[in-house]
Amino acid sequence: MSHVGVPRGTVRKRRTLALLTTGVLTIPVLAGCSSGDEEAPRGVAQDIAPTARQAVADGSTVNWAIDALPATFNAFQADADSATTRVTEALLPTLFPMDKAGQPRLNPDYLESAKVIEREPKQVVLYKLNQQAVWSDGREIGAPDFVAQWRALRGKDSAFWTARNSGYERIEKIERGADDLQVRVTFSKPYGDWRSLFSPLYPKEITGSPETFNDGARTTLKNTAGPFVLRGVSKADGTVTLARNPRWWGDKAKLDTLVFRAVAPKDRTKALTDGTVDVADVDPSTADRITLARRDRGGNGQPLTHGPGADVSPAAALYSYAVAHGSDEKAAEAEQAARAKNRKAVLAYAAEQKALRDFAVRKSLEPAYTQLALNGESGPLADDRVRRAVARALDREELARTVLGPLGLPAKPLGSHLALAGQPGYADGSGALGEQNEKEARALLADAGWTRGGALQQPKDTKAGSEAEKKGEKEGEEGADADTGEEKKTTGGAEKENAEKADKDADKADKDAEKDEGKADKASRDEEDSAASRDEGLYIVGEDDKPAAYAPAATGTSAVPALAPARHAAFQSAALLHQAAAVLGEDGAVAAQDKQPGGAAGAYAPAGTPAPAPAAAKGQLGKDGKALTLRFVLPSGPGSQSLRTVGDKIAAMLEKIGIGTEITKVPDESYFKDHIASGVYDLALYSWPASAYPATDGRPIYAKPEPATDGSLLVEQNYTRVGTDHIDQLFDRAAGELDEKAARDLMKQADARIWAAAGSIPLYQRPQLVAVDKKLANVGAFGFAAPRYQDIGFKNRQAAGSSADRKK
Repeated sequence: MSHVGVPRGTVRKRRTLALLTTGVLTIPVLAGCSSGDEEAPRGVAQDIAPTARQAVADGSTVNWAIDALPATFNAFQADADSATTRVTEALLPTLFPMDKAGQPRLNPDYLESAKVIEREPKQVVLYKLNQQAVWSDGREIGAPDFVAQWRALRGKDSAFWTARNSGYERIEKIERGADDLQVRVTFSKPYGDWRSLFSPLYPKEITGSPETFNDGARTTLKNTAGPFVLRGVSKADGTVTLARNPRWWGDKAKLDTLVFRAVAPKDRTKALTDGTVDVADVDPSTADRITLARRDRGGNGQPLTHGPGADVSPAAALYSYAVAHGSDEKAAEAEQAARAKNRKAVLAYAAEQKALRDFAVRKSLEPAYTQLALNGESGPLADDRVRRAVARALDREELARTVLGPLGLPAKPLGSHLALAGQPGYADGSGALGEQNEKEARALLADAGWTRGGALQQPKDTKAGSEAEKKGEKEGEEGADADTGEEKKTTGGAEKENAEKADKDADKADKDAEKDEGKADKASRDEEDSAASRDEGLYIVGEDDKPAAYAPAATGTSAVPALAPARHAAFQSAALLHQAAAVLGEDGAVAAQDKQPGGAAGAYAPAGTPAPAPAAAKGQLGKDGKALTLRFVLPSGPGSQSLRTVGDKIAAMLEKIGIGTEITKVPDESYFKDHIASGVYDLALYSWPASAYPATDGRPIYAKPEPATDGSLLVEQNYTRVGTDHIDQLFDRAAGELDEKAARDLMKQADARIWAAAGSIPLYQRPQLVAVDKKLANVGAFGFAAPRYQDIGFKNRQAAGSSADRKK
């Protein structure tokens, strides 16, 4: 299915962030600070057809769809992607894989134990390795492998092309313990997320030198230590083939071979029906076809009530017959050709439906969430009040219901940036922002100077909101609203009061206090809901007087540096770049950018398109002669329909409070690189993966951007460009906290501050739909937990062999 907008596939995340999957159950709607002692809500369970190993046949091959061949087999390089994650999980040691609750659990295949044995004067972790654990060349896994990986990833040698060093830079030394099976790691300063290190673990032959690290592991892995080994890679066939590891000391792999096959999301249905793949993430439309195919099994040969021609009425069918057999030879010939084409399509569709009966849809929620990102670098959203107004206009429950409801998954909005439902650290921190309230959203906009008459006013030589010069302004100074004549506070005083309120709300959430009872500043007056329809006014076409301030600074020639840690870089490829299939024309060329209303400003409007109504006539707010319009960037690919639907609903919600949106649909392959990472957007939808280590993995996503020497911003992965020193400090304190409860409390405080800053608004956990041969066991929608590749197989010997083999 579409795996949208995330920056989808990280080593830590257990799915190919093909965006959209698992989810939530009992999360409070939008607001409400949670009690620190509340029981964590349960997450949606795995759906993998769990089967005891003795009931799974030995032998056979499974073909598993991935989006593309791995860009690299080195998970610590910046271009590692979801395919990298999928393959390396089966080939290399993961010391602490995530369990069903999203927590790291010791992997007994590689470790007998691992624990902190000293805290003072320095933290020391002792790893005791499984004495049977060996690399595929027969050498013991040991301290030399740990040392080599540490030296490659600690960031002191620029010759190693690595995308991250989080945690490794805190290690002071690594030593052999009492024997060869013990590894003693001493840290220069405390690191609570030490379990995140050395996963995946590479052999010293790869990490021991820059040459082998940079190039040697990109196209092959000669030495591995998992239930499978790498047999070969075929670019021509688009396959990565794994074979059972003869030296594997754990539970023997049930499959002889496991083939990862590159199949674009748009081609998944065909790949399933022709037997090319046995397992594939699919979109809702393909999942619906599988459901219908299984339902129609008992139809006793009756015509299908869906598919090509199913919606033709009896009258239309009779008319078609009459034309095809009428006296007008030219019309009859054309109609007969159309009828023949339709019959062919009906037969092909019926054959596909018959093949789809062999599959089941495994359904859960992926450990990843979709957010609305608000770019706070420049323009109206540089003002925190405008960002908070946008956030408080959203009915997040409706948005979650739009995506998850039709799939039968729990449709609850997400309340945390740093944990998902089912994880022990989950708490709803949205109370720091406040619940949905259109009246208070309008009040925030009025305080920021955006009024109904503002679009018609002459520009003033003033700055707004968070960028306003506060010197000389009197707190609480009263002034007349140009639109209504009512009294209101000036920008400077209102901003200060609003900022103090945000801090109070965040402090209450930090302490898990009762629900915020404060009210927003009094608005000049309640605005009427806009009666203009979406079709007539919300999409901006050909408006050539858009203020330059609305364009993010990154629209110039220099792109904003984006330093993506490898784990999340992989997720980005899976989510943002994989949003869906690449948008290609029939000749294979990339399709042109969407130019329908909602495209880029200045796009040609179709003949007959009415001129945009004046902003004031539509109830749109403005200031200094400029209408309040935000540029909303969405992916245009066929697998991103759910994101576009959510985007349209968000635009309608913002229209109600007087904010216009200019929707631009761009090809999936450029969505992340040219828009999200470069900051060329005001609003955007993309996803982030869950993590068992939020202090380490969350920091680069929410870190305060720092100015670079060339004048640009160094944003790491904080593509909203919104952050504070306080948030950074909370992450740093949590990373160095060895007490897990204390670390979680710090993360809850950080989450409350992130909510208050209103740069990222979590909406819902993404759904995961996986089409699986119904005879397969222990594979499907995994939720948080890592797959156990050695347990995957067919339930009985009669079913053994790939679907392609069975059709021979």
